[in-house]
Amino acid sequence: MEYNDMELMICLASRYLEDDSIVVVGTGAPCAAAMLAQKIYSPRLMIMFEAGGIGPLLPSMPISVGDSRTFYRGLVAGSMPEVMETCQRGLVDYTFLGGAQIDQYGNINSTMVGSEYQKPKVRFPGSGGANDLASFCWKTMMITPQDQRRFTENIDFITSPGYLTGPGAREAAGLPPGSGPYKVITNLCVIGFDEDTKKMKVESTHPGITQESIIDNTGFGLLWSEDLTVSEPPSEEELSCLRNEVDPYRYIIGRL
Repeated sequence: MEYNDMELMICLASRYLEDDSIVVVGTGAPCAAAMLAQKIYSPRLMIMFEAGGIGPLLPSMPISVGDSRTFYRGLVAGSMPEVMETCQRGLVDYTFLGGAQIDQYGNINSTMVGSEYQKPKVRFPGSGGANDLASFCWKTMMITPQDQRRFTENIDFITSPGYLTGPGAREAAGLPPGSGPYKVITNLCVIGFDEDTKKMKVESTHPGITQESIIDNTGFGLLWSEDLTVSEPPSEEELSCLRNEVDPYRYIIGRL
């Protein structure tokens, strides 16, 4: 079956969310990935939303983290402090974050572009809860297009901490040992992080994508897995569920 880049990224992301795990998501592609995982792979996946929805069985794609659908048949209609406290207590396995820039250590900028904070070239919405989630959830994932403007060696502002300056830096900053960036899923490849250096390491390339193309769209040097594979394309079951149940109005995946 034909599929587009967004469908591929969502399907790949959904496969990483194990049964009986907990994930905090926002709207958009992360929510679609969590919904798809819950419907196909992980029926006991617990989804949480920043505004307080805990453990819903989403009937359709919500349009915001406070959408009433984020509470549908949920375990708790909670609050933002309750969700953030759950993260701080070390109970949340995954979160998905986005941003304007990301560096080789998984630090994310969603605040500004420019050298002067008070007079930036571009001002973005900022953290919201992203700093808290990146700090206290065990594994951070990102779904994003890949190009040199976004994947840059020196980001202009660290909104959400990755591995900061490398090995030991998160722990030195007081963040939970063992937490941090986990996967970056792009339109070109799936990227993990090297256990020793904490730098990005490409784990699989998408069908038809060359290593040269990935290098050309990255503003820093990448590590490459010795077991580099080709990403498994979306299955017919995944695409059918994604298109007909998760996002039937094509809010996220668009139209082929």
